[in-house]
Amino acid sequence: MSNPLPIMESPRRQSFVRRLLSLPVRHAQQAVGSLGDLWRTPFTTVMTVLVLGISLTLPATLHLFVKNAQQITTQWDSASEISLFLNLSISEKSAQNVVQRIKLYPEVAKVEYISADQALKEFKVLSGFGPALEYLDKNPLPATIVVTPTNRASQAHAVGDLLIKLEKEREVEQGKLDLEWLSRLEAMAMLIEDIVTSVAFLLCLSVILIIGNTIRLAIINQKEAIAVMKLVGATDSFIQRPFLYLGIWYGILGGLLASITIVLLSYYLSGAVNKLTNLYGSDFVLQGLTWNESFTLIYFAIGLGLLGSYISVRQHIRGIEPKTD
Repeated sequence: MSNPLPIMESPRRQSFVRRLLSLPVRHAQQAVGSLGDLWRTPFTTVMTVLVLGISLTLPATLHLFVKNAQQITTQWDSASEISLFLNLSISEKSAQNVVQRIKLYPEVAKVEYISADQALKEFKVLSGFGPALEYLDKNPLPATIVVTPTNRASQAHAVGDLLIKLEKEREVEQGKLDLEWLSRLEAMAMLIEDIVTSVAFLLCLSVILIIGNTIRLAIINQKEAIAVMKLVGATDSFIQRPFLYLGIWYGILGGLLASITIVLLSYYLSGAVNKLTNLYGSDFVLQGLTWNESFTLIYFAIGLGLLGSYISVRQHIRGIEPKTD
């Protein structure tokens, strides 16, 4: 019995498979070729990368400012503490009972009880009227409960609701909280975040325009070569691909420069910040970019570079047509 004939693939299928397999090779060749174009124009490349790096450094630095400002505000636990002054006639046992009830509140992280006698002793030391206070018939100071809310309940509106809730305890005479100060702090933080977002948007727009203009000049310089390529049958996508990779390379180099600049800037400022915080007895440490933030910055720069180059090539390469005269 004869062997069956091998099944032959059609020429069309072989051509499709060959094109599919060669696609990554062509992309790699064009990516390396576009990197060579950067190397052949060092002055333009260096100036463009410097402008891109500075433009990306500014919003990233503002992001660090916001991040460190948030770290500072989280350390100001006393800003959201609530002071509850108990009735003068309350007994020690009743005071301890209300302390235990307040500890059960889900919005409360910490409760500190200051008895009336303890408050009087501290007042004698701090006021300097110790001898004069000895002539008092009874202690005029009430027992106090200092309540520290949880992080979620430390916001201005939430801590205000907690104060109203605590004042409903029958043993509490009065509650005190500087809500105005907290509201101002929260408003300032929101204003800073809005400013950072606005500046970052404008600078990112400038990055897109810079890369788009640089790619436009590169297209103009190769206008005749592009016309010849179209004349021999090259598609627009094939012609556009090196310029798109050019924008990606600009994004990578600009993002790397911005990341390195921020690391050096954080290292330079950390010494001065440590000296200042040591004078105030604080353990605050200046935070720089994390690895994830650095990679995010580079990826974001690549996206801006690709977008800027895409807009430029779509607008200018289509307008270049070979002369058939």
